[in-house]
Amino acid sequence: MMAGQAVIRTVASTGSTNADMAVLARSGTADGSWLRADAQTAGRGRQGREWTSSAGNFYASNLVRLRPADPPAATLALVAAVALDEAVVTFLGNGGGWRLKWPNDLLLGGAKLSGILLERADDAVVIGIGVNLMHHPDFADRPTTSLAAHGVAVTPADFLDVLAEAMARWIGRWRGKGLAVVRASWLERAHPPGTALTARLPDGTAIDGLFDGLDAGGALILRLAGGERRVIHAADVFLI
Repeated sequence: MMAGQAVIRTVASTGSTNADMAVLARSGTADGSWLRADAQTAGRGRQGREWTSSAGNFYASNLVRLRPADPPAATLALVAAVALDEAVVTFLGNGGGWRLKWPNDLLLGGAKLSGILLERADDAVVIGIGVNLMHHPDFADRPTTSLAAHGVAVTPADFLDVLAEAMARWIGRWRGKGLAVVRASWLERAHPPGTALTARLPDGTAIDGLFDGLDAGGALILRLAGGERRVIHAADVFLI
């Protein structure tokens, strides 16, 4: 199937679309290709967490083959977040109520709507995206939601048609105009400066601070209680 110029493959069920796309990447699958599954049995979130894969929700992976002049590969997280925001606006309308949270979570009414996972596959990056369209899990440590909970009914196939177009456009801007354009758009869609956040670092420590934007490379900046600014390159971030 084609959506614009993107090749889209759809399967009824798989373990993980990211794992499958990594295999396809190594076999020569074209830049910009998508793989979508109606269901996953081994979906993953960041830091190896399980991603609940209820039927009716959206699970897909996009392949980006890196080029020598591309911005840093990790900044594709910001690209994916902005493109996903645009897709959600298409179905939900532009009435507000949602915000991007660094690096790539989309919150609707303060609850997690989606997740994005980037993984390398040799010279390529696989961008896995999961969106709660019809259902949302219940977690003790963070609220979640779905588009259906806000009165929006959309099929995974229709959602991907819109998302694929937005991703292709934003990857083109990332490549053609650089990270600054993506960073500016991400900041427009994010929670406002001064929002209280907790960053849980990979070593297990946590830092509380106020959101103070992104640095030129897309890293999170927190303003700490003493006034100093801390640049965070990797962490799980939570609203306080």
